[in-house]
Amino acid sequence: MTIYYDNQTDYEFDFDYKKVANDVITKTLLHEQFKYDVEVSITFVNEESIRKINKEYRDIDNSTDVLSFPMIEYDSDYSRISERKEEMYDFLIDVIDIKNPDTDEIILGDIVLCVPVIINQAKEYNHSILREYAFLIVHSMLHLLGFDHIEEDERIIMENKQNQILESLSITRDL
Repeated sequence: MTIYYDNQTDYEFDFDYKKVANDVITKTLLHEQFKYDVEVSITFVNEESIRKINKEYRDIDNSTDVLSFPMIEYDSDYSRISERKEEMYDFLIDVIDIKNPDTDEIILGDIVLCVPVIINQAKEYNHSILREYAFLIVHSMLHLLGFDHIEEDERIIMENKQNQILESLSITRDL
């Protein structure tokens, strides 16, 4: 697995953010039975940068905590992914050329994290920055794997998966 980092902020986390990201991404892939080696990029930005990206790609002129840019286009029926995910991933990988030719890793996509929003949300939700950071990476990874939370049933599926993955890593709200 390759994770590319681009920190466009001056912020320095008080934990090993690369190890946490690696652990969270690995656990999410295992949880979702995604058996391929992957390449993911994580970019850390400020509120103005994420607002511009959000405006450009989603036509929403606000800052946000995280944006996910999957390289795989999934069927919009997310329940199919939950029920038959391994078969679905195999099919998608076979028909789509999204491999890095140098590493043979699947280019899963990009995660853009807004550091000031991570810090503010950690305070607002009364948990650690580490927990908020890990939560947003799990959340984004699930998007990269084809899940969404537009409909209520999709939201429940994603929340359950997020909680299971974070609990398996002992990253809880009381951190």
